[in-house]
Amino acid sequence: MKRREFLRVGIGALASLPIGACIQLTPGESSETPRAPRSKRKRARVDYKTAQKTSSVCLNCSTVCGIVGYVVDGELRKVAGNPLDPNTAGTLCAKGQSGPTIASYADRLLYPLRRVGQRGEGLWKRITWEEALEELAQKIGASRAAGHPERVAIHVGRSRINDVITRFLNSIGSPVLLNHRALCSLNKRAANYATIGDQDWETVDAERTKYLLNFGANFYEAHQGAIHFLRRVVRGRFDNGAKLVTFDVRLSNTAGRSDEWHAPLPGSEGAVALALGHVILRENLHDAAFLARWCNVSIEELRAFYAPYTPEWAAEKSGLEAATLERLAREFAGCKPRCAAFTNRGSQAHYNGFGNDRAVVMLNALVGSLGQEGGYCWISGEVSATKFPPPEPVPAAPKVRTDLEDPPEYPLANHWQKMRVGQIVYAYLQERRAKLDVYLSYTLASPLTWPEGRSRTVDVLKDEELIPFHACSDVVYSETAHYADLLLPDATYTERWGLDGRNSYELQPYVLLRQPMTPPPGEARSFAEVLIQVGKRLGPEVAKFFDFADHEAFVRAQCAKVPAGRYASGFDRLKAEGAWVESEKPKAYATFERALKPDELEGSTADPATGIVRKKNSKGVEEAIGLVVDGVARAGFKTPSRRFEVFSEIVKRAAAKVGVEDDGFPRYVSIPAHEAMTADRLHLVTFKWNVHTQGRTAPQKYLTEIVHSNPLWIHPSAAEPRGIRTGDAVELTTFRPLGQTYQATGEELGKAVVRAFVTEGIHPRVVALSNSLGNDFGGRIARGRNGPREEHAGLGDGEDDPDLAGGIWWDRARGGAGAGFNINAILPIQPTPVTGMQAWYDTVCTLRRV
Repeated sequence: MKRREFLRVGIGALASLPIGACIQLTPGESSETPRAPRSKRKRARVDYKTAQKTSSVCLNCSTVCGIVGYVVDGELRKVAGNPLDPNTAGTLCAKGQSGPTIASYADRLLYPLRRVGQRGEGLWKRITWEEALEELAQKIGASRAAGHPERVAIHVGRSRINDVITRFLNSIGSPVLLNHRALCSLNKRAANYATIGDQDWETVDAERTKYLLNFGANFYEAHQGAIHFLRRVVRGRFDNGAKLVTFDVRLSNTAGRSDEWHAPLPGSEGAVALALGHVILRENLHDAAFLARWCNVSIEELRAFYAPYTPEWAAEKSGLEAATLERLAREFAGCKPRCAAFTNRGSQAHYNGFGNDRAVVMLNALVGSLGQEGGYCWISGEVSATKFPPPEPVPAAPKVRTDLEDPPEYPLANHWQKMRVGQIVYAYLQERRAKLDVYLSYTLASPLTWPEGRSRTVDVLKDEELIPFHACSDVVYSETAHYADLLLPDATYTERWGLDGRNSYELQPYVLLRQPMTPPPGEARSFAEVLIQVGKRLGPEVAKFFDFADHEAFVRAQCAKVPAGRYASGFDRLKAEGAWVESEKPKAYATFERALKPDELEGSTADPATGIVRKKNSKGVEEAIGLVVDGVARAGFKTPSRRFEVFSEIVKRAAAKVGVEDDGFPRYVSIPAHEAMTADRLHLVTFKWNVHTQGRTAPQKYLTEIVHSNPLWIHPSAAEPRGIRTGDAVELTTFRPLGQTYQATGEELGKAVVRAFVTEGIHPRVVALSNSLGNDFGGRIARGRNGPREEHAGLGDGEDDPDLAGGIWWDRARGGAGAGFNINAILPIQPTPVTGMQAWYDTVCTLRRV
């Protein structure tokens, strides 16, 4: 077929596109003559009391709140919070309220497509699902037949179907499940594992607390568990008189609503935490009984460790006043044990972020607030295979490894859980450190959300030698979809199945059921269903692991142990109510003090020197299960010593393995890129607004109408010498970091022209720009461009959405602000030592007015 014979129209033409016909999908404008949008019929007022109500789970961010959908005439019209979700109690944020706009988005992918032009050219042919599934099975089967199942990789954004994805990969023998955890929260999670050993995310008992020290968490806007945590912080402050102190380089919504906001130099949060600990020990404000009972080093060792970290030393590192640090330490310790210190991106996204976050967690140990009412608590939010067993048989995990999912330079990335180092995946493929045959991407907008996404990421995605075959499952024609060979239209979270949950702020385990509120439109199909159907086609050795009808059957089997209550089964209970809370269990306070039961102790032995209780697990491997304290075998912490670990042998050995100097204590380490900064350079950080989540939310019209542009925040003291005023165009230039772990050359990386926002709400040496915007793909809303669309089967009456055809008032072509700038494009890949977290906030830049 000649190029001129291809249809050059918008994505809406897919509904009328016959099987085998071709289409071009590109970021350019449609070649059709624009026409005036048609008026959408007015909807009658809905009585939601008569609507069909279905409970499910939101997935517009990682908080996964229980929701109830209201369906009228087959259309999802409204989403509200599920009052049975113990975390939200029926509340829901703006992102959650936006749920219906995803399902009805006029620019959704609805049909499988196969690439027919050059990769990235945007030329596609509509195919059947039978053809798509057969092609997937053939490509994957060929890798297995060649003895290289590890050359099949699945790369996910935020899936929440890892149970099915892992089952599929294990069944074919591949370990290569790639994720984005190192771009998000690896250091925070690793810090919790290294110290308390139990969970990767704390559950601060905020409504019962008296004092909160917040290091870089913006939970009033964007934080895992934000609405859960926020509600309880508000109750704690107004009902309990709690004080909130925030350390953040920017006056975030959280900082602005705090009792005190302090703006330290980026990456100095660990120095602040260590100085607070110094004062607490120096003035004997610590909980001596707790430390003697549960800490893995003596009080003398603690004092020696903290001795160099004086408030004066921290003042020099952070720019904060020594007297302020002393006062905050006294106030915090004065509220023990009803106090908590916690972190998020602001402290962890640095070269020294792992140590920063360990130092913050240690403050809770010093004052004895670990596991205490009003303190720093934790509880699992995992949908475990023990409690929610998948269908039998279950495939074993493969023993093979590759550098892609297990990079040896970062030994702690996968030590506690498989967090991987996602930002180096494309670089390692480019460097031939791993080979792929099949690359399956799922809801992953990596050219938008990855550092160097528009350069290195796109280069690799376009390279058919590095990625011979790429199948992409997504709801929209995303940044990643454009560089695929096969497009698989995905179901939204309102149209598919799954079990979900997070750590419960009521400190009692619970689970939520995600179920379809409406069927997927067109031929959209959830990625879980795709994997199940492909698994059935890969021969009897693989198909035996998929001997169930579909994803619903898989989830039904997982619910076998859920009490039925007044329903026919546990599955039916969850379908009706949406949530199950194990309310008979006590709240998870001081779980380390729990005495082990006789059946737990059966066959165990206790080391007389250390008191550690060990027992062989189901695989015959001896492991620590508790600690003898005061003559009683107790659960203890889930660390190797079964105590709270200030010193970590795991960290020490891992660091030595890769030649990093680390004695196992969370000592403060300066950031090389910051140490090398000259006076003309500034720190560049990014942030998230309350209505956006990475690349997931830009196609949702009401959210993007609220926030669609991202000016550069700059302090007056930095703006005035450069002649910059609010609204001015400024050229932002970024550089590769000096002295850090990857390509530390100091050379220029990229440039961008953005608008300035001059404000005192930011540190004088810091500039900030929000992420999530600057889409090249994702439809008209994501790109901020008005235009017509052909008839589309995704809308019930076949009409276009006039809001997209002519109502995008921020369209730059109409004098609007446009759809923002993708800052990640000019941020360098910067894995942190030993752990591999992306050091987003170590970027340095220059500015000039243009």
